[in-house]
Amino acid sequence: MNRPMQNREQPTPSLVPSEGWHCSHFFYLFDRTGLESLPESVIDEAAAEVKAVLDPTGSDAPIRLQTSIVSGHKADFGLMLMDPDPLKVEGVHQRLMATPLGSCLIPSYSFVSMSEISEYVPTLEQYGQRLVEEGEEEGSKIYQNKLKAFEQREIMMRKQRLTPDFPEWPATCFYPMNKSRRPGANWFTLPPSERQALMTEHGRTGMRYGGRVTQLITVSVGLDDWEWGVTLWASNPEYLKDIVYKMRFDEASAKYAEFGPFYTSYISSAEEMLAHCRITS
Repeated sequence: MNRPMQNREQPTPSLVPSEGWHCSHFFYLFDRTGLESLPESVIDEAAAEVKAVLDPTGSDAPIRLQTSIVSGHKADFGLMLMDPDPLKVEGVHQRLMATPLGSCLIPSYSFVSMSEISEYVPTLEQYGQRLVEEGEEEGSKIYQNKLKAFEQREIMMRKQRLTPDFPEWPATCFYPMNKSRRPGANWFTLPPSERQALMTEHGRTGMRYGGRVTQLITVSVGLDDWEWGVTLWASNPEYLKDIVYKMRFDEASAKYAEFGPFYTSYISSAEEMLAHCRITS
C-alpha cells in the first residue's frame, strides 16, 4: 500500500539514511492452541486492534506498509514495511505484538535491509559506451535519442529503487541472497568490468518480464545474515515462477548466486488476512 508522506514527528537524523529508506520484512504464525484459550469477545477486540496497527493510512504507520497472506507452512501472514526512520518500521512489529493477539503470534522470520542504487546501474557515460558496443554511431541522431531516453528513465528508476511505490499486483515473493565466495566462483574477486557485464546480462533477462513483474532489491550487508533481499511483485503467480527460473540460467546467478528461503504470498488487507486465517468470521 502506498500513501503520501504525512506531517509527523521527525525521526532522529542520525538514523535516517543519506539516501533511501529502511526496509523490513516480517512473517508470523498464529498459535492455534493459544487462540483456543481466548474468549470470542477478546478475539474480536484484538482483531480490531490488529487492523488498526496494520492500517497503511494510520498516523503511526510507516510510509509503506503491505500485508500479505503467505502460502505454505512457513508463515500465516507477512508484512513489508519501509520508512526513512527504522524505529517507525520496527514500531509496527512491537505494536502488533502488544495487542491482545500478540501472545498468540509467533514471529517466524524477519529480514532487515535498506533501499539503494545498485553499483551495477550504468551511468550515462557507461550507457553511451554500451550503445557504441552494440553498433550505434556515437553522436548520431539515434544515439542521442537513446541517450536522452535513458537519462529520463534513470530519474524514475532511481526514485523507484530508493523510495519505491508498491505495485497494485496480487502476488509477491521475497527471498534473501548472497553472492558466492566459493573457490573458483568468488564474485568479490572478479574485476568490476566483468561483474558489470554479468549483471547487465542478468538485467536484460529481467526486462523481458516488464509489465508482468516488478523487482526491488534491498541491501542487508552488515544488517542481516544475508547480503541482499529480493522482493518481486507479479500480476499473476505464474510469472514469479517464470522469471526466477529464467534468470537462474544467467551466469551471474547460475555460478555466483546463493539463495535463502522463499516466501510467496498474496497481497491483502489486514481484515482479509484475519478472515483468511480463520481468526475472524
